[in-house]
Amino acid sequence: MTDLFASAGLDRDAPRPLAEKLRPKSLADVAGQDHLLGPNGALTRLVQSGSLGSLIFWGPPGTGKTTAARLLAHETKLHFVQASAIFSGVGELKKIFEEARGRRATGQGTLLFVDEIHRFNRAQQDSFLPVMEDGTITLIGATTENPSFELNAALLSRARVLTFHSLDAAAIEKLLERAEDAEGKTLPLDSEARAALVLMADGDGRAALTLVEEIFRAARPGEVFDAKTLTEIVQRRAPIYDKGQEGHYNLISALHKTVRGSDPDAALYYLARMFDAGEDPLFIVRRVVRMAVEDIGLADPQALVIANAAKDAYDFLGSPEGELAIAQAVVYCATAPKSNANYVAYKAAMKLAREHGSLMPPKIILNAPTKLMKSEGYGAGYAYDHDEPDAFSGQDYWPEVLGRQRLYRPVERGFEREITKRLDYWEKLRKEREGN
Repeated sequence: MTDLFASAGLDRDAPRPLAEKLRPKSLADVAGQDHLLGPNGALTRLVQSGSLGSLIFWGPPGTGKTTAARLLAHETKLHFVQASAIFSGVGELKKIFEEARGRRATGQGTLLFVDEIHRFNRAQQDSFLPVMEDGTITLIGATTENPSFELNAALLSRARVLTFHSLDAAAIEKLLERAEDAEGKTLPLDSEARAALVLMADGDGRAALTLVEEIFRAARPGEVFDAKTLTEIVQRRAPIYDKGQEGHYNLISALHKTVRGSDPDAALYYLARMFDAGEDPLFIVRRVVRMAVEDIGLADPQALVIANAAKDAYDFLGSPEGELAIAQAVVYCATAPKSNANYVAYKAAMKLAREHGSLMPPKIILNAPTKLMKSEGYGAGYAYDHDEPDAFSGQDYWPEVLGRQRLYRPVERGFEREITKRLDYWEKLRKEREGN
């Protein structure tokens, strides 16, 4: 019945969201994806070749993935079918595949667009493989998550991954202009508020148009909003950040690498992004402790002390005051001298331990609590270092099979310069005493 009303045009006056009204009618109208849909874009070339192949569209919400799939079906004369991994089960997929086989028998191909394809489990993803291989369907799957982690290797091997980018300011501005043309009126915003609206959209075209609708509804005749009033009216969108998904890992990785790269300003920016998105401060400070031991180490032993103190300060003060302690630790670590010498030495020691098994330490450093052990030479010849000149005996403590190894190599930065001097001095004494 609904389709009958629609075919008669009776649904034209029904209310529709602005994003739906402005859905592009051609691939060239999709905003912000010129690398895919421009004159030399990847999708443009596929359309010109007359053959798509199966595709995975990877990108944030509101970047045109669904629209592009719909338009590709039209351009390539394929029957368009849309499914969602949230609402579709194996039963519905089987029905879609059977209908596609029927169309194929009459010479009509099918483009199946699956939104949120990463939400299908591994077995459900495998169900696409036979119909992709025999040409029953051309699959376009859309995902906001990294396909490398979320999709089967078998599915990825049969599909090309294309990345959709967040819309930049120019693309969002183009959408605002289209909305004004469609509504026949100008957005009631001053220049500062308009710029603020672009930022609020956070690269999401659908969100930008939803905000435009809210503004048009809220504005009284002749009223023009400044940035402060705009913020009060539309509030603001939550940042694109899911603590269980990729955005979470991207930002903590960015924080870690900017600290390692000694850029305190960039580190503070990514820290603020995470605080702003509601990340657990204890998750962040745990990573700062890791930075202190992994990337700074003994080049500045105070880094670990300060990172742990930031955790204690946050426990004591709570939010928001405790977050300042974490920021202080981040800046300290970013500006500290860097060394991963201890980290590298530890990994080398673990490798050595695994490869050589349960080697006995030399008997000189084993205790001899029994007569039998003493008779076996346990502890014989051990030199007590505090009784030796310079409190250093220079004895070889390594298992005989291995011989002396060099694992820890301090860098010429920070406090490790002093450690290098000590190690060099002890090595000189060791050689002197071995020679004597």
